[in-house]
Amino acid sequence: MPEEHPLAGRAAVVVGGASGVGLAVARALAAHGAGVVINSRDPDAVHLAAEFVVSDGGRAVGVAGSAADESVAAELVAACERSYGGVDVLVNCAGIAEPPGSSILNVTTDQWRDLLDSHLTTVFNTCRAVAPLMAARGSGSIVNTGSFAYLGDYGGTGYPAGKGAVASLSLALAAELRESGVRVNTVCPGAKTRLSTGPEYEEHIRTLHRRGLLDEVSMRGSLDAPPTEYAAALYLFLASDAAKEVTGEIFIAAGGFVGKFERPGMTMLGYRDHASEPPWSIEELRKLTDPR
Repeated sequence: MPEEHPLAGRAAVVVGGASGVGLAVARALAAHGAGVVINSRDPDAVHLAAEFVVSDGGRAVGVAGSAADESVAAELVAACERSYGGVDVLVNCAGIAEPPGSSILNVTTDQWRDLLDSHLTTVFNTCRAVAPLMAARGSGSIVNTGSFAYLGDYGGTGYPAGKGAVASLSLALAAELRESGVRVNTVCPGAKTRLSTGPEYEEHIRTLHRRGLLDEVSMRGSLDAPPTEYAAALYLFLASDAAKEVTGEIFIAAGGFVGKFERPGMTMLGYRDHASEPPWSIEELRKLTDPR
């Protein structure tokens, strides 16, 4: 297969593919040979994005609606099968921003649910729809979108919680589907999108820095995010056979920087035999957990 068309004959669903990183991914997949189903909640944006890809010489169809609705997730798969004969790649890029000023001190239940639906339920619904098909065929690549925010450095509630859950779900799916030949990875992109531009976003980042949640380097990087094409390159790689041995990883893609989060490991603080010794006392645990 020519290097310039590594996805020739493949079919991909890109959730959140009408703008930002998702659109850059859809364009990259189509430019390298894949037929693409583009999804977003906005019908006009979906139509324009599909036309954009086709005008570039690619193949694309659009399906509007929120994949947090399982019927929409099912239709994405059906549309891909009708248009291209199957689903080889699933990319989840949908997401919404944390409301301005949102924190555990003021977030509403409805805001929390909206954030989790956008970031987590869409991933669950689409993965549940494509995984059986990919497993039955013995191949497939799923690339979900996480965020550095899952570390908690950017504050918030539903956004970091949803992205952290996506990373954990992806690790679990990778382990479960490995023997079926299906790969699942997560990308945490840093890119200039509608979620990372504008006065409110910039003031939010500067406020986090003033509060000591973000260091100077992270603040400057957040305020000068690179174009989406840099992040899209990693999604393209993970969708291709060049990454056939790569699964269960959480990557970072931010401009010229590519990195990987290592799996968290446990550090032993102490041990006692429960068969012969009593539970730890408060003072004993204080000494064990003292960081000094």
